[in-house]
Amino acid sequence: MTRRRRHGDAGQAFPIYLTVVGGLLFLAFAYFAVGQAAVNRNGAQTAADAAALAAAQETRDQLADQWVLDVLDPDKWEAIFQGAGATDSCWRADQLAAMNDAGEVQCSPDGPLGYTVTVRANKSAGDSVLPVTSTTRAHASARAVIHPLCSFKPPSPTPTPEPSGEPTGQPTGEPTEPGDPGDAEHPTLPTLTCEDDIDWTLDPDNLTDLPGPEDLFDVHLADD
Repeated sequence: MTRRRRHGDAGQAFPIYLTVVGGLLFLAFAYFAVGQAAVNRNGAQTAADAAALAAAQETRDQLADQWVLDVLDPDKWEAIFQGAGATDSCWRADQLAAMNDAGEVQCSPDGPLGYTVTVRANKSAGDSVLPVTSTTRAHASARAVIHPLCSFKPPSPTPTPEPSGEPTGQPTGEPTEPGDPGDAEHPTLPTLTCEDDIDWTLDPDNLTDLPGPEDLFDVHLADD
């Protein structure tokens, strides 16, 4: 025999139904808040990555410019490829962080060929059922490094000429041919071997076709 449902049973179930629905709604809003926080963290990480890369790229460009200035003095090349002569480029990190809606930038050189940057998002994740999301702003850090792409054989030291015994003012041997190592006006420049085994043969009399910054150095993010 079928038992009739009493109106009291339905009334008792209704509060339970409301509790279950309320709990599900809370979970839904909580997941949404977590998603908002994740987006906020991703935005901060993007800003940190861009800031670190910008600082490293500025230093790369400085080093490439310095190499062009000293291209006729290959004795200085090795130091340039190791980062000598570049100035602090953290000002570029500040610029890129601001462009990506982040601030409180902490930037420091990581040796002569790298930068570590930490930023804080300018905005919180927004209001939600989790009060912390309305006040917390995400932090993120990134490290960018500069990697030389080229190698070369350093020039041999110029030998000290032996005394000739001839009177001063008289020529000693045959005149130096242009392009010989002893010709100060036409030095022999080492061949640069860069990424993918690309050789740059440099003509001191025609320096219009030189490798660019991206040929000389690679800039990329690195793990901490």
